[in-house]
Amino acid sequence: MKFFLKKSITEKNIVFSLIFLTLIVRLPAIFVFGDTDLQFEWKFLVENLIEHKQLAWKNCEFDYSGTKLCLEKGELLPNLWMPPLYAYYLYAFSFLGSSEQGYIQLVLLSQAVFATVSIVLFYKLNKIFFSKNLSFFSSIILSFFPLYVYACTQISSISLQVFLTILFIYSFFKLIKINSFSSTFLFAFSAGLLILLRGEFYAILTLTLLYLLLFFKLKVKNILLIVLITLITISPYLVRNILVFEKVTMIKSFGYNLWKGNHPYALENSLIVGAEMVDENLQAELDKIPRDKNYRFQFDKLFLNKAVENILENPKEHIFLFIRKAVSFLLIDLRSPDPNYYNIFHYLPVLLIGLTSTVGIIVSNKKSTKLNYLLLIFFAYVFIFSTVSILPRYKLIILPIQIIFTCDLIQKINKLINRNER
Repeated sequence: MKFFLKKSITEKNIVFSLIFLTLIVRLPAIFVFGDTDLQFEWKFLVENLIEHKQLAWKNCEFDYSGTKLCLEKGELLPNLWMPPLYAYYLYAFSFLGSSEQGYIQLVLLSQAVFATVSIVLFYKLNKIFFSKNLSFFSSIILSFFPLYVYACTQISSISLQVFLTILFIYSFFKLIKINSFSSTFLFAFSAGLLILLRGEFYAILTLTLLYLLLFFKLKVKNILLIVLITLITISPYLVRNILVFEKVTMIKSFGYNLWKGNHPYALENSLIVGAEMVDENLQAELDKIPRDKNYRFQFDKLFLNKAVENILENPKEHIFLFIRKAVSFLLIDLRSPDPNYYNIFHYLPVLLIGLTSTVGIIVSNKKSTKLNYLLLIFFAYVFIFSTVSILPRYKLIILPIQIIFTCDLIQKINKLINRNER
């Protein structure tokens, strides 16, 4: 099985090719399919940052589950629902002073740039495992993957998350190879940014630190340094929350997400995206919550209790729902309510990479501590999202790892063919 790079091609030319190809496929997509304005939660958060210099919800402008999130007229409800990084990322572009359309285009173009850097980092990550040829091939798969191309056309944090996730994994392997302050800082700083971007990353970082300690024998003082740098990275927002809410907290959304993913309607219809319908009894309880700055704490606790109640009422059915979510996340969702999900350019690549990566995982070298680390965070993400609910774009978080195991399978097949030809 041969690949298409000449032996004489330089690393510089490979990187240039990846940059060119990644950009050339995304720029037309942005202008054809790109969002044209801010919508939903991002709109209100950014508008309040611009107008009031606060990350908050304003005056009942945003309803969630039929419940108005607001204080008295003219007051603001401090945000504790959405992780802050992407909102501030969007806010930063408002200082450039362009028109609304120009503003959106700049945001989308910046996401294309992050995707380009991600592909270059992914190439470097692949070289830890594969040859130059196979690493280039692997990077091309990620670069041209339709769901990833489409991601940069949307006002969504997913493009930034893919970039930071690849940076985090790459810096992990760089850290175990060269235990320097620069590698430690890059690893911890990317971890801190991911915490500010996604609520579930606490679990990923905890598992990673345990893996470093147990399997790569990283010294405790190095682990503590990573924790310190990560804490410093998230400290501005953490301090903000302590001052505003008088509690040590970063985000309050787990209860709601657990309820959404284990909703009776989702259970009955096998919907991995969950459901958000609030019945009269739950709405009555929500209406009793005081509209003050601590609203989100009681809101999330109420949904957490309701989610646990739903699971305990039908434990067997929820186990099967969990399995369906996991299988759908790894392969394809056969019950998606979104008609665009079944576009052949979406579901066929998703299904193929799901199948090839699954075989690659099965036949992978289980003695490799490096591959086993990828398996650890891969299945951690599968478990986390299967517990709550899964949107199609979440697939992009595990996609780089799926591509690596697909290429590991290709490498094994290539070696087997070469052995048989001798």
